[in-house]
Amino acid sequence: MIECVECIFIHEFQLYMPPTAFSAAADRNKAHILTTLQTVLPPQGSALEVASGTGQHVAWFAAGLPGWTWQPTDARPEALASIAAYTGQSPHEETPGRSQVSSSPSGGLTQGGRFGGTHEETPGRSQVSSSPSGGLTQGGRFGGTLANVHPPLLLDVMAPQWLPADQQFDLIYCANMLHIAPWPVCAALMAGSARHLAPGGVLVTYGPYLEDGVPTSPGNLAFDVSLRTDNPAWGIRRREDVEAAAAQAGLHLRQRHAMPANNLLLVWAA
Repeated sequence: MIECVECIFIHEFQLYMPPTAFSAAADRNKAHILTTLQTVLPPQGSALEVASGTGQHVAWFAAGLPGWTWQPTDARPEALASIAAYTGQSPHEETPGRSQVSSSPSGGLTQGGRFGGTHEETPGRSQVSSSPSGGLTQGGRFGGTLANVHPPLLLDVMAPQWLPADQQFDLIYCANMLHIAPWPVCAALMAGSARHLAPGGVLVTYGPYLEDGVPTSPGNLAFDVSLRTDNPAWGIRRREDVEAAAAQAGLHLRQRHAMPANNLLLVWAA
């Protein structure tokens, strides 16, 4: 029996993301992440979400952090409709420089349309959820328009140019991507974040990590084996390796927050 985790890895393919996709893991972890973000972030700012996936996180965070404006993104056009549905926006797909490498959070679609899954997925969870402002309805869909969320954009982490060079953000947020993407995506995330962080801004990453001197839970060990068996380029990343990649981009680890289900929320800054 797997201990101290919420789920097993889901082995299945999805060629298309439905108009309003639902991730049970995102539904479970969004409140914990929001609580931590509220302690880390100032009352106001601008945020870029990389690999928004279903859109559940950005809808929840935008409602819980009304002083922040949010720009959700994903590398797959299929994801934009779901993000737009949760936030009440219209998807915008005209982002140059996109290639075929894609990863998304909380069990989102990956290269080739595969459903990545996470170790937090639990079968059979009800799809009824609610937001801090009462916006999310049955199935997790947002019932109205969030005024502080921009229409979702296509953004490939591996692209040499994410956005216009002068576009900067106080927060760049990326959840559950690094372990379902090839290792070079980590360096690309750090480099792109360094380019687009405003002075004093932070990159926040969330997900499972391996750490030197910290025992790895049986669940995370099993999840890592499952990932690497499925795709040798995937796997839970060693936090110290991620720190080295961040340092190459001029970023350092400022804060480490232990989260439920053996996850970490890491805060990176210049």
